[in-house]
Amino acid sequence: MSERACPVVLAAPSGTGKTTLAHRLVGGSDSYVFSVSATTRGQRSGEVDGEDYNFVDRAGFEAMVAGGELVEWAQVHGQLYGTPWSELERAALRGEHVVLDIDVQGARQIKAKIADAKLIFVLPPDVDTLMGRLTGRGSETPETVARRLRTALEELQVVEEFDYVVVNDELERCLDEIRAIAAGHVEPTGTDGALEWAMTLRREISRILAEQYAEYANTHP
Repeated sequence: MSERACPVVLAAPSGTGKTTLAHRLVGGSDSYVFSVSATTRGQRSGEVDGEDYNFVDRAGFEAMVAGGELVEWAQVHGQLYGTPWSELERAALRGEHVVLDIDVQGARQIKAKIADAKLIFVLPPDVDTLMGRLTGRGSETPETVARRLRTALEELQVVEEFDYVVVNDELERCLDEIRAIAAGHVEPTGTDGALEWAMTLRREISRILAEQYAEYANTHP
């Protein structure tokens, strides 16, 4: 793949705003597109097969895995999700960046297979912002918030595996930084400062779990 057509991988804990960043990237420029993932989950009302997802049964998905058709895949809440190589190849021919809003597991698979992919870890500016996004809708149960906080603790441990780290403190500034990375205008910056900030976030998250969600702090997802 050319430098211009490299995939852009965004990973982050829940509540960091990476999905908003991904949609703004794609919606703001013809240079960025989403891939159409394959999934075994059921098709929801309003979803279009081949546009929102490629809906397949488990046997079909497993055949795609066995045939090497997926660049990355994972099981989430009992359902399988994956990114077909064909989506990346078609985008590369069009000179477009494929934006992948995926978890750390998927990001690792991309890194192992695509040398020029831009792996970007998104951090929140502070724990208050993270908690506000997790609880702001008012519809999340304490169990759900605690589960996401536990997952965040795990994900923040792997910041050093990413080539780039950005802080989503101001949406437009963060988007400009991601666009510059995708365009090849920014060299990998190292993660020393980011590791220190990630450790600080982990300490704060651990404190919140112990003080506010003690009942669910050690419950497995």
